[in-house]
Amino acid sequence: MPLPPPASPTRIPCKCCGGEAALFGLVDFHKNCERSRKLNLGLSGIPIYYHRCTNCGFIFTIAFDQFSDQDFLDVIYNAEYALVDPDYADIRPRNNAQFLANLLSAFKEMRILDYGGGNGKLAELLRSAGFTAVDTYDPFVSEFAAKPTDRYECIVSFETVEHSNRPRQTFEEINSLLREDGVLLFSTLLQPANIGEIGVSWWYLAPRNGHVSLFNPAALRAILTPLGMKLGSFNDVLHVAHRSVPAFARHFLLRGMGVPPM
Repeated sequence: MPLPPPASPTRIPCKCCGGEAALFGLVDFHKNCERSRKLNLGLSGIPIYYHRCTNCGFIFTIAFDQFSDQDFLDVIYNAEYALVDPDYADIRPRNNAQFLANLLSAFKEMRILDYGGGNGKLAELLRSAGFTAVDTYDPFVSEFAAKPTDRYECIVSFETVEHSNRPRQTFEEINSLLREDGVLLFSTLLQPANIGEIGVSWWYLAPRNGHVSLFNPAALRAILTPLGMKLGSFNDVLHVAHRSVPAFARHFLLRGMGVPPM
């Protein structure tokens, strides 16, 4: 009896560098980031295949590439999403707002955009701390779904880019909203050094959380370099992309900084 056709192509183009990406492994759709906190959703019976680029090392799935925004809302960012990301609504934006308020305390009139800002909590807290021009953009939240028409001196994007099934287009969109002398501060957990050994068992590889794009420095540079941007990583979570070193960023771009919680 012949074998059934593969459920996913064995080799496809990398979304970051265009190189060849081979099958890396598969997990059940219910695999999520909260397993360490003993959240067990059981098996969904839906296999999600991930590929890894043989050139830049980017790991990604094409399982959701045909999804509309509404599909993502129905399947991933639904009422159960709080189970797999309990910090999303309050804890993460509160911690990140405190981090930014300390980091940018001398530049409270600067225009800031929270890209992928969810419920708008981070921007609300920054405004309460005296920042005068903070906006939120998130296509999955109706209140903040309208794409901004301004360009910003600083764009922040915490735990967002790993959710993008079109990472190159996402960074291009961010770049289109950033001033030429602006700075992008973003967080996403980079692949560990032993990713080849732990494979798809890595806790951050979690389709139920919507983690469809998993980066390393080479993959990020493959996207940012054509945009004329330099990449800096302060650690494996917090990163910065910029073309120049504006006054508001001089103290952390040249000296480094602490890390906001994920």
